[in-house]
Amino acid sequence: METKNNKLQTIEEAIGPVDFTGLKLTAPSQYAAGVPAVKIALEHAMKEMGLAKSIATLSKLNQKEGIDCPGCAWPDPDKRSNLGEFCENGVKAIAEEATNKRVTPAFFEQYSVKEMSEWSDFKIGKSGRITHPMVLRKGTSHYVPIEWDEAFELIGHHLHLLDDPNQAVFYTSGRSSNEAAFLYGLFARKLGTNNMPDCSNMCHESSGAGLFQTLGIGKGSVTLEDFQYADVVMVIGQNPGTNHPRMLTALEKCRQQGGKVVSINPLKEAALVRFKNPQEVKGIVGNGAAISDHYLQVKINQDVALLKYIMKRLVELDREEAGVIDWDFIKANTNGAGELLKDLDSYSKNDLITQTGLSLDEVEPIVKLLAERKKVIICWAMGLTQHKNGVDNIRECVNLLLLKGSIGIKGGGTCPVRGHSNVQGDRTVGITHHVSPKLNASFERTFNFKPPTKEGLDVVHCIKSMYEGEAKVFMALGGNFLSAASDTNYTAKALQNCELTVSVSTKLNRTHLITGKTSLILPTLGRTEKDESDGQSRFVTVENSMGRVHRSLGRIDPASEHLMSEPEIVSRIAKSYFKDDFSIPWNRLGTDYDFTRSKIAEVFDGFKDYTERSKKAGFDLPNHARKGDFSKLPGGVAKFSINQLPDHDLKENEFLMMTIRSHDQYNTTIYGLDDRYRGIYNERRVVLIHQNDIEKLGLKANEVVDLISEYNGVERKAENFIIVPYDIPEGNLASYFPEANVLIPNDQFATLSNTPISKSVRVSILKKN
Repeated sequence: METKNNKLQTIEEAIGPVDFTGLKLTAPSQYAAGVPAVKIALEHAMKEMGLAKSIATLSKLNQKEGIDCPGCAWPDPDKRSNLGEFCENGVKAIAEEATNKRVTPAFFEQYSVKEMSEWSDFKIGKSGRITHPMVLRKGTSHYVPIEWDEAFELIGHHLHLLDDPNQAVFYTSGRSSNEAAFLYGLFARKLGTNNMPDCSNMCHESSGAGLFQTLGIGKGSVTLEDFQYADVVMVIGQNPGTNHPRMLTALEKCRQQGGKVVSINPLKEAALVRFKNPQEVKGIVGNGAAISDHYLQVKINQDVALLKYIMKRLVELDREEAGVIDWDFIKANTNGAGELLKDLDSYSKNDLITQTGLSLDEVEPIVKLLAERKKVIICWAMGLTQHKNGVDNIRECVNLLLLKGSIGIKGGGTCPVRGHSNVQGDRTVGITHHVSPKLNASFERTFNFKPPTKEGLDVVHCIKSMYEGEAKVFMALGGNFLSAASDTNYTAKALQNCELTVSVSTKLNRTHLITGKTSLILPTLGRTEKDESDGQSRFVTVENSMGRVHRSLGRIDPASEHLMSEPEIVSRIAKSYFKDDFSIPWNRLGTDYDFTRSKIAEVFDGFKDYTERSKKAGFDLPNHARKGDFSKLPGGVAKFSINQLPDHDLKENEFLMMTIRSHDQYNTTIYGLDDRYRGIYNERRVVLIHQNDIEKLGLKANEVVDLISEYNGVERKAENFIIVPYDIPEGNLASYFPEANVLIPNDQFATLSNTPISKSVRVSILKKN
């Protein structure tokens, strides 16, 4: 076997090749879904799974006794469709997991780590399911097989070498089950650390921080049923057609019941214009349904300016005719309204509207609509959270809802739309770097040990700790950490500084190729696969974006007999580390999921009779904001907040760039090279820019440029991006992640939540020689 130091050699190993794949452009689509979506979904399924497996998985996908789709966290309706309770991108997610392709020991013998690291993320991901536990030993170039027992001993050995438990980092992806996440958090706490970063640190952490401060709970307050009763649904910084397409059905039903939909987003996304529901006749042969009654293409990160303008106008209208603002609700349930009014008075309406990039003719109809209607739902995603002022964005949404008295009523409330299918559940069952005395007391009462009281590291700070050589062991329960994180090259070097990196995974990804001195890949069962112990089927549970817990039961044979379930992997690592310490029954916790759920119920409120209640449609966890109860906050009332306008201090010829997904993508998983709805085919290295900006810079469509970001004297470059003229506000850019993640500084993140500024990066465009 060739011996070679597996350190980062070139930038391509961390970010992949910067070559082009052949750009083709068409006009953006005027609608989402319809027959093309069905056709493309089935093509993906057949190509990856074949006919028999496609039928076996899709017929059970999101059904009450079936498989929970790992594609997103949008809730399932109580009444499920007989035609199929899934969407195009859900099928793609399932096809990726249930693929017939395999990454065997022979595969790893054929390809070195360096060779694979020079592949694109698309090619890496399409390699197939990992079949055996694999190890990359220090100084070698190829992964080789390792027995499970030896792998667990190796992890235990490295953990015992640490001088301090806080030199270990335990990252969690939102695709993990409640059972696995609970055991993972239990192990970390028993080990002595709260270093439990998770994927929500990079996306919806700002939502949790903003909601907790203002309403006393870090989750949304609405249910799926609320959409049928809403007067107005505001969709802000969100592209449901790609990220959670089944949401379109809820928006369609809202409009059918007389509700109005207001979309606020820098890009005009096809799904928010028109939706062709493939389960309805008009979605097949007709024109489908319009989704947005109003569409505001606000400049990137000018949502606070827009919301302040709207609230300022609503207050003015209320002074003219009472009833626009719900003062009875405000007096009974909130504090800080007076300070908010003073803040609004300090701004000029003209300045606010100018900052948004919108016109009065566009915004005033929204003001009128909100003045007349009370039941308002505000939905959002990363377009609000991934900014320096991400928490302010969320708190300003809450301010508007509180002014209208739209919290705690049917048809009104907050709706952060999560991406990963169980990111909310992971947090509910204890994956958090924050210290909670109440939670620590519950763990101590249930398991008879004292959990650590030192605050743990979130994603950006665990990367910093690894980069500086302090953290030495990194373990990931799912996910593609390197490609998901900001500042790709910095993160790559951080991982390489570790003594050991461990990935619990189903498929190959770039994090397996940029590793610590020793690296382990532990292959696990996917959601689609049967999970059996002693001939008995086991199910796991998840929590959707609206707080409902339900089960997921795999239906197809595992990709390999050498796979192990996530709960069992975690418990076996714990058992290997603690050896003769039998105070926690790790073996039983890893194999008897009913027992694990009984322990979750002992630690956390709301899980009584957990196993039985999680069957069928599942059960809703307690949510006091949903009931208009704010007793958990100081004074027992909800809180208005004062939020500042963003100041990006753009220099001449600098732009504000947001990273976005293509339609052939789920987070860092690349299904294909087409962004069908935006009319961009067979290419990912593109930058979307307004035609006027192209002309100002003396550039041309299809010209190749580099993108540069500079923060605190550090210059970062993303090479080879093709100029694509697009309907985007002037001064703004959009590029796909993870390709553009190299531009996001590791030290620039949201105040309070520490979420990277992935949606508002200052960049300049460098013309190629």
